[in-house]
Amino acid sequence: MSAAGLMARINRTFVLTLLIAASSIFLLFQLFNYRQYSSKNVLNALNSKGYLSGKEAHWHLLKKFLGLVHRFKLPVFLVDTVSLNLLSQDAVLYRDSQLKEPHCSFLCTHRDFTTFALLGNLWKYDQAALLDAAAERGLELLEIHGKDPRLNSMDDLTAKEIPLHFLFRFNSRLVHVVVLYERSGKYLWHGPLRLKDSMDRTFATFGKLDFGHHAGAYDRPELILTTLDGLDVRIPKNYTRFLHEHSSSRFLECRCREAKAFYQLYPEDTSTEAMDFRMRAKSLLHLASKVLSELGVPFWLSSGTCLGWYRQCNIIPYSKDVDLGIWIKDYRQDITQAFQKAGLPLKHKFGKVDDSLELSFQGNDVKLDIFFFYDEGDIVWNGGTQAKSGKKFKYVFPRFSLCWTELLELKVRVPCETEDYVMANYGPNWNVPVKTWDWKTSPFNVQENGVWPVREWDELIQVY
Repeated sequence: MSAAGLMARINRTFVLTLLIAASSIFLLFQLFNYRQYSSKNVLNALNSKGYLSGKEAHWHLLKKFLGLVHRFKLPVFLVDTVSLNLLSQDAVLYRDSQLKEPHCSFLCTHRDFTTFALLGNLWKYDQAALLDAAAERGLELLEIHGKDPRLNSMDDLTAKEIPLHFLFRFNSRLVHVVVLYERSGKYLWHGPLRLKDSMDRTFATFGKLDFGHHAGAYDRPELILTTLDGLDVRIPKNYTRFLHEHSSSRFLECRCREAKAFYQLYPEDTSTEAMDFRMRAKSLLHLASKVLSELGVPFWLSSGTCLGWYRQCNIIPYSKDVDLGIWIKDYRQDITQAFQKAGLPLKHKFGKVDDSLELSFQGNDVKLDIFFFYDEGDIVWNGGTQAKSGKKFKYVFPRFSLCWTELLELKVRVPCETEDYVMANYGPNWNVPVKTWDWKTSPFNVQENGVWPVREWDELIQVY
């Protein structure tokens, strides 16, 4: 071969080698970029142990869970407090709209769980099928059951168990499903999350969950379908209201066992007069609740009405009235007008807004007494006035918070620390019926509180 031919072959080999090297570098570069992209891609974000990690892992769990929801037509909606709070932040919404790549801004938060609610009354429970379908998707499932209070009564205290909570786990991340059941008062209720001895207490960090520390009660929310982080989910239309409800949702069950024991000692009055009073008291309580709810004024069962609920899960037939409490800060001047418009004329008005205010309305042979409570540091109190003498009285209670309960098929509030509240008013023998009661001397917490000046009687002591 000539020297020129040899040089030409060397040049071609060099060029070919150079092209192969360049192509290899280009392919390696492309592979590097692909791996970088894959590490960010939701479906391929694997760590060194082969597990999904971070927000992408949580998104993957949510996609698996929502696939399960779709298959079984589960009536679920988002109740996660952090996610719902994010929806109200305009800055987050704007940022989310600007992002072009896959992301998880709302459903994937700083926590390792997301919470949904399931409408239990609209769902046909099939435990075996749900468990199998979850396993097919690589999801571990923990079910928590508890007594069904809707079947709990003084006649039958052996209520069956129902599913209360579901926890779906994937790579240490959770979807918590709270089961909401409709109660007779047309509200939604969920039970507490209580682990049985045989259950795995390491399955989740249970103390960090938003729901389950206690039973809860909610109004039924209107739901809308939306898309969050590329996933179709239902949310409460008024999620701000739902969040407000969640902050004060704690629910106390009527003490059926104690009530049954009470009636064994003191048989229930089933006379026509007593039954008629309970029916009229129920009607009055429902009407009062409607009026105050429309005004946005929170209230609770007080005095004898609270005692009746706590002691015997019912109205005390010889009490002859319905008693409600309202914080004075929630007083509105149109309360009287609203009750009168509803057909309840004002019977008396005692005191003034900054001291011992009390309103009484006349129902159908049942009186509605509304006591306004004043906050004084370690104690709270409501006032009373004797019309003929102008004497003032003060009823002192330890501080309390408010919980929901059900009485006469109505969702109402009571003091959470009910026994302390009742004992303050009725003393240590509150569980013994007392039919002769003098509101000026009988209560254990009554104190004399001066006398209204005679010149102010026309304004402060109004009887109709």
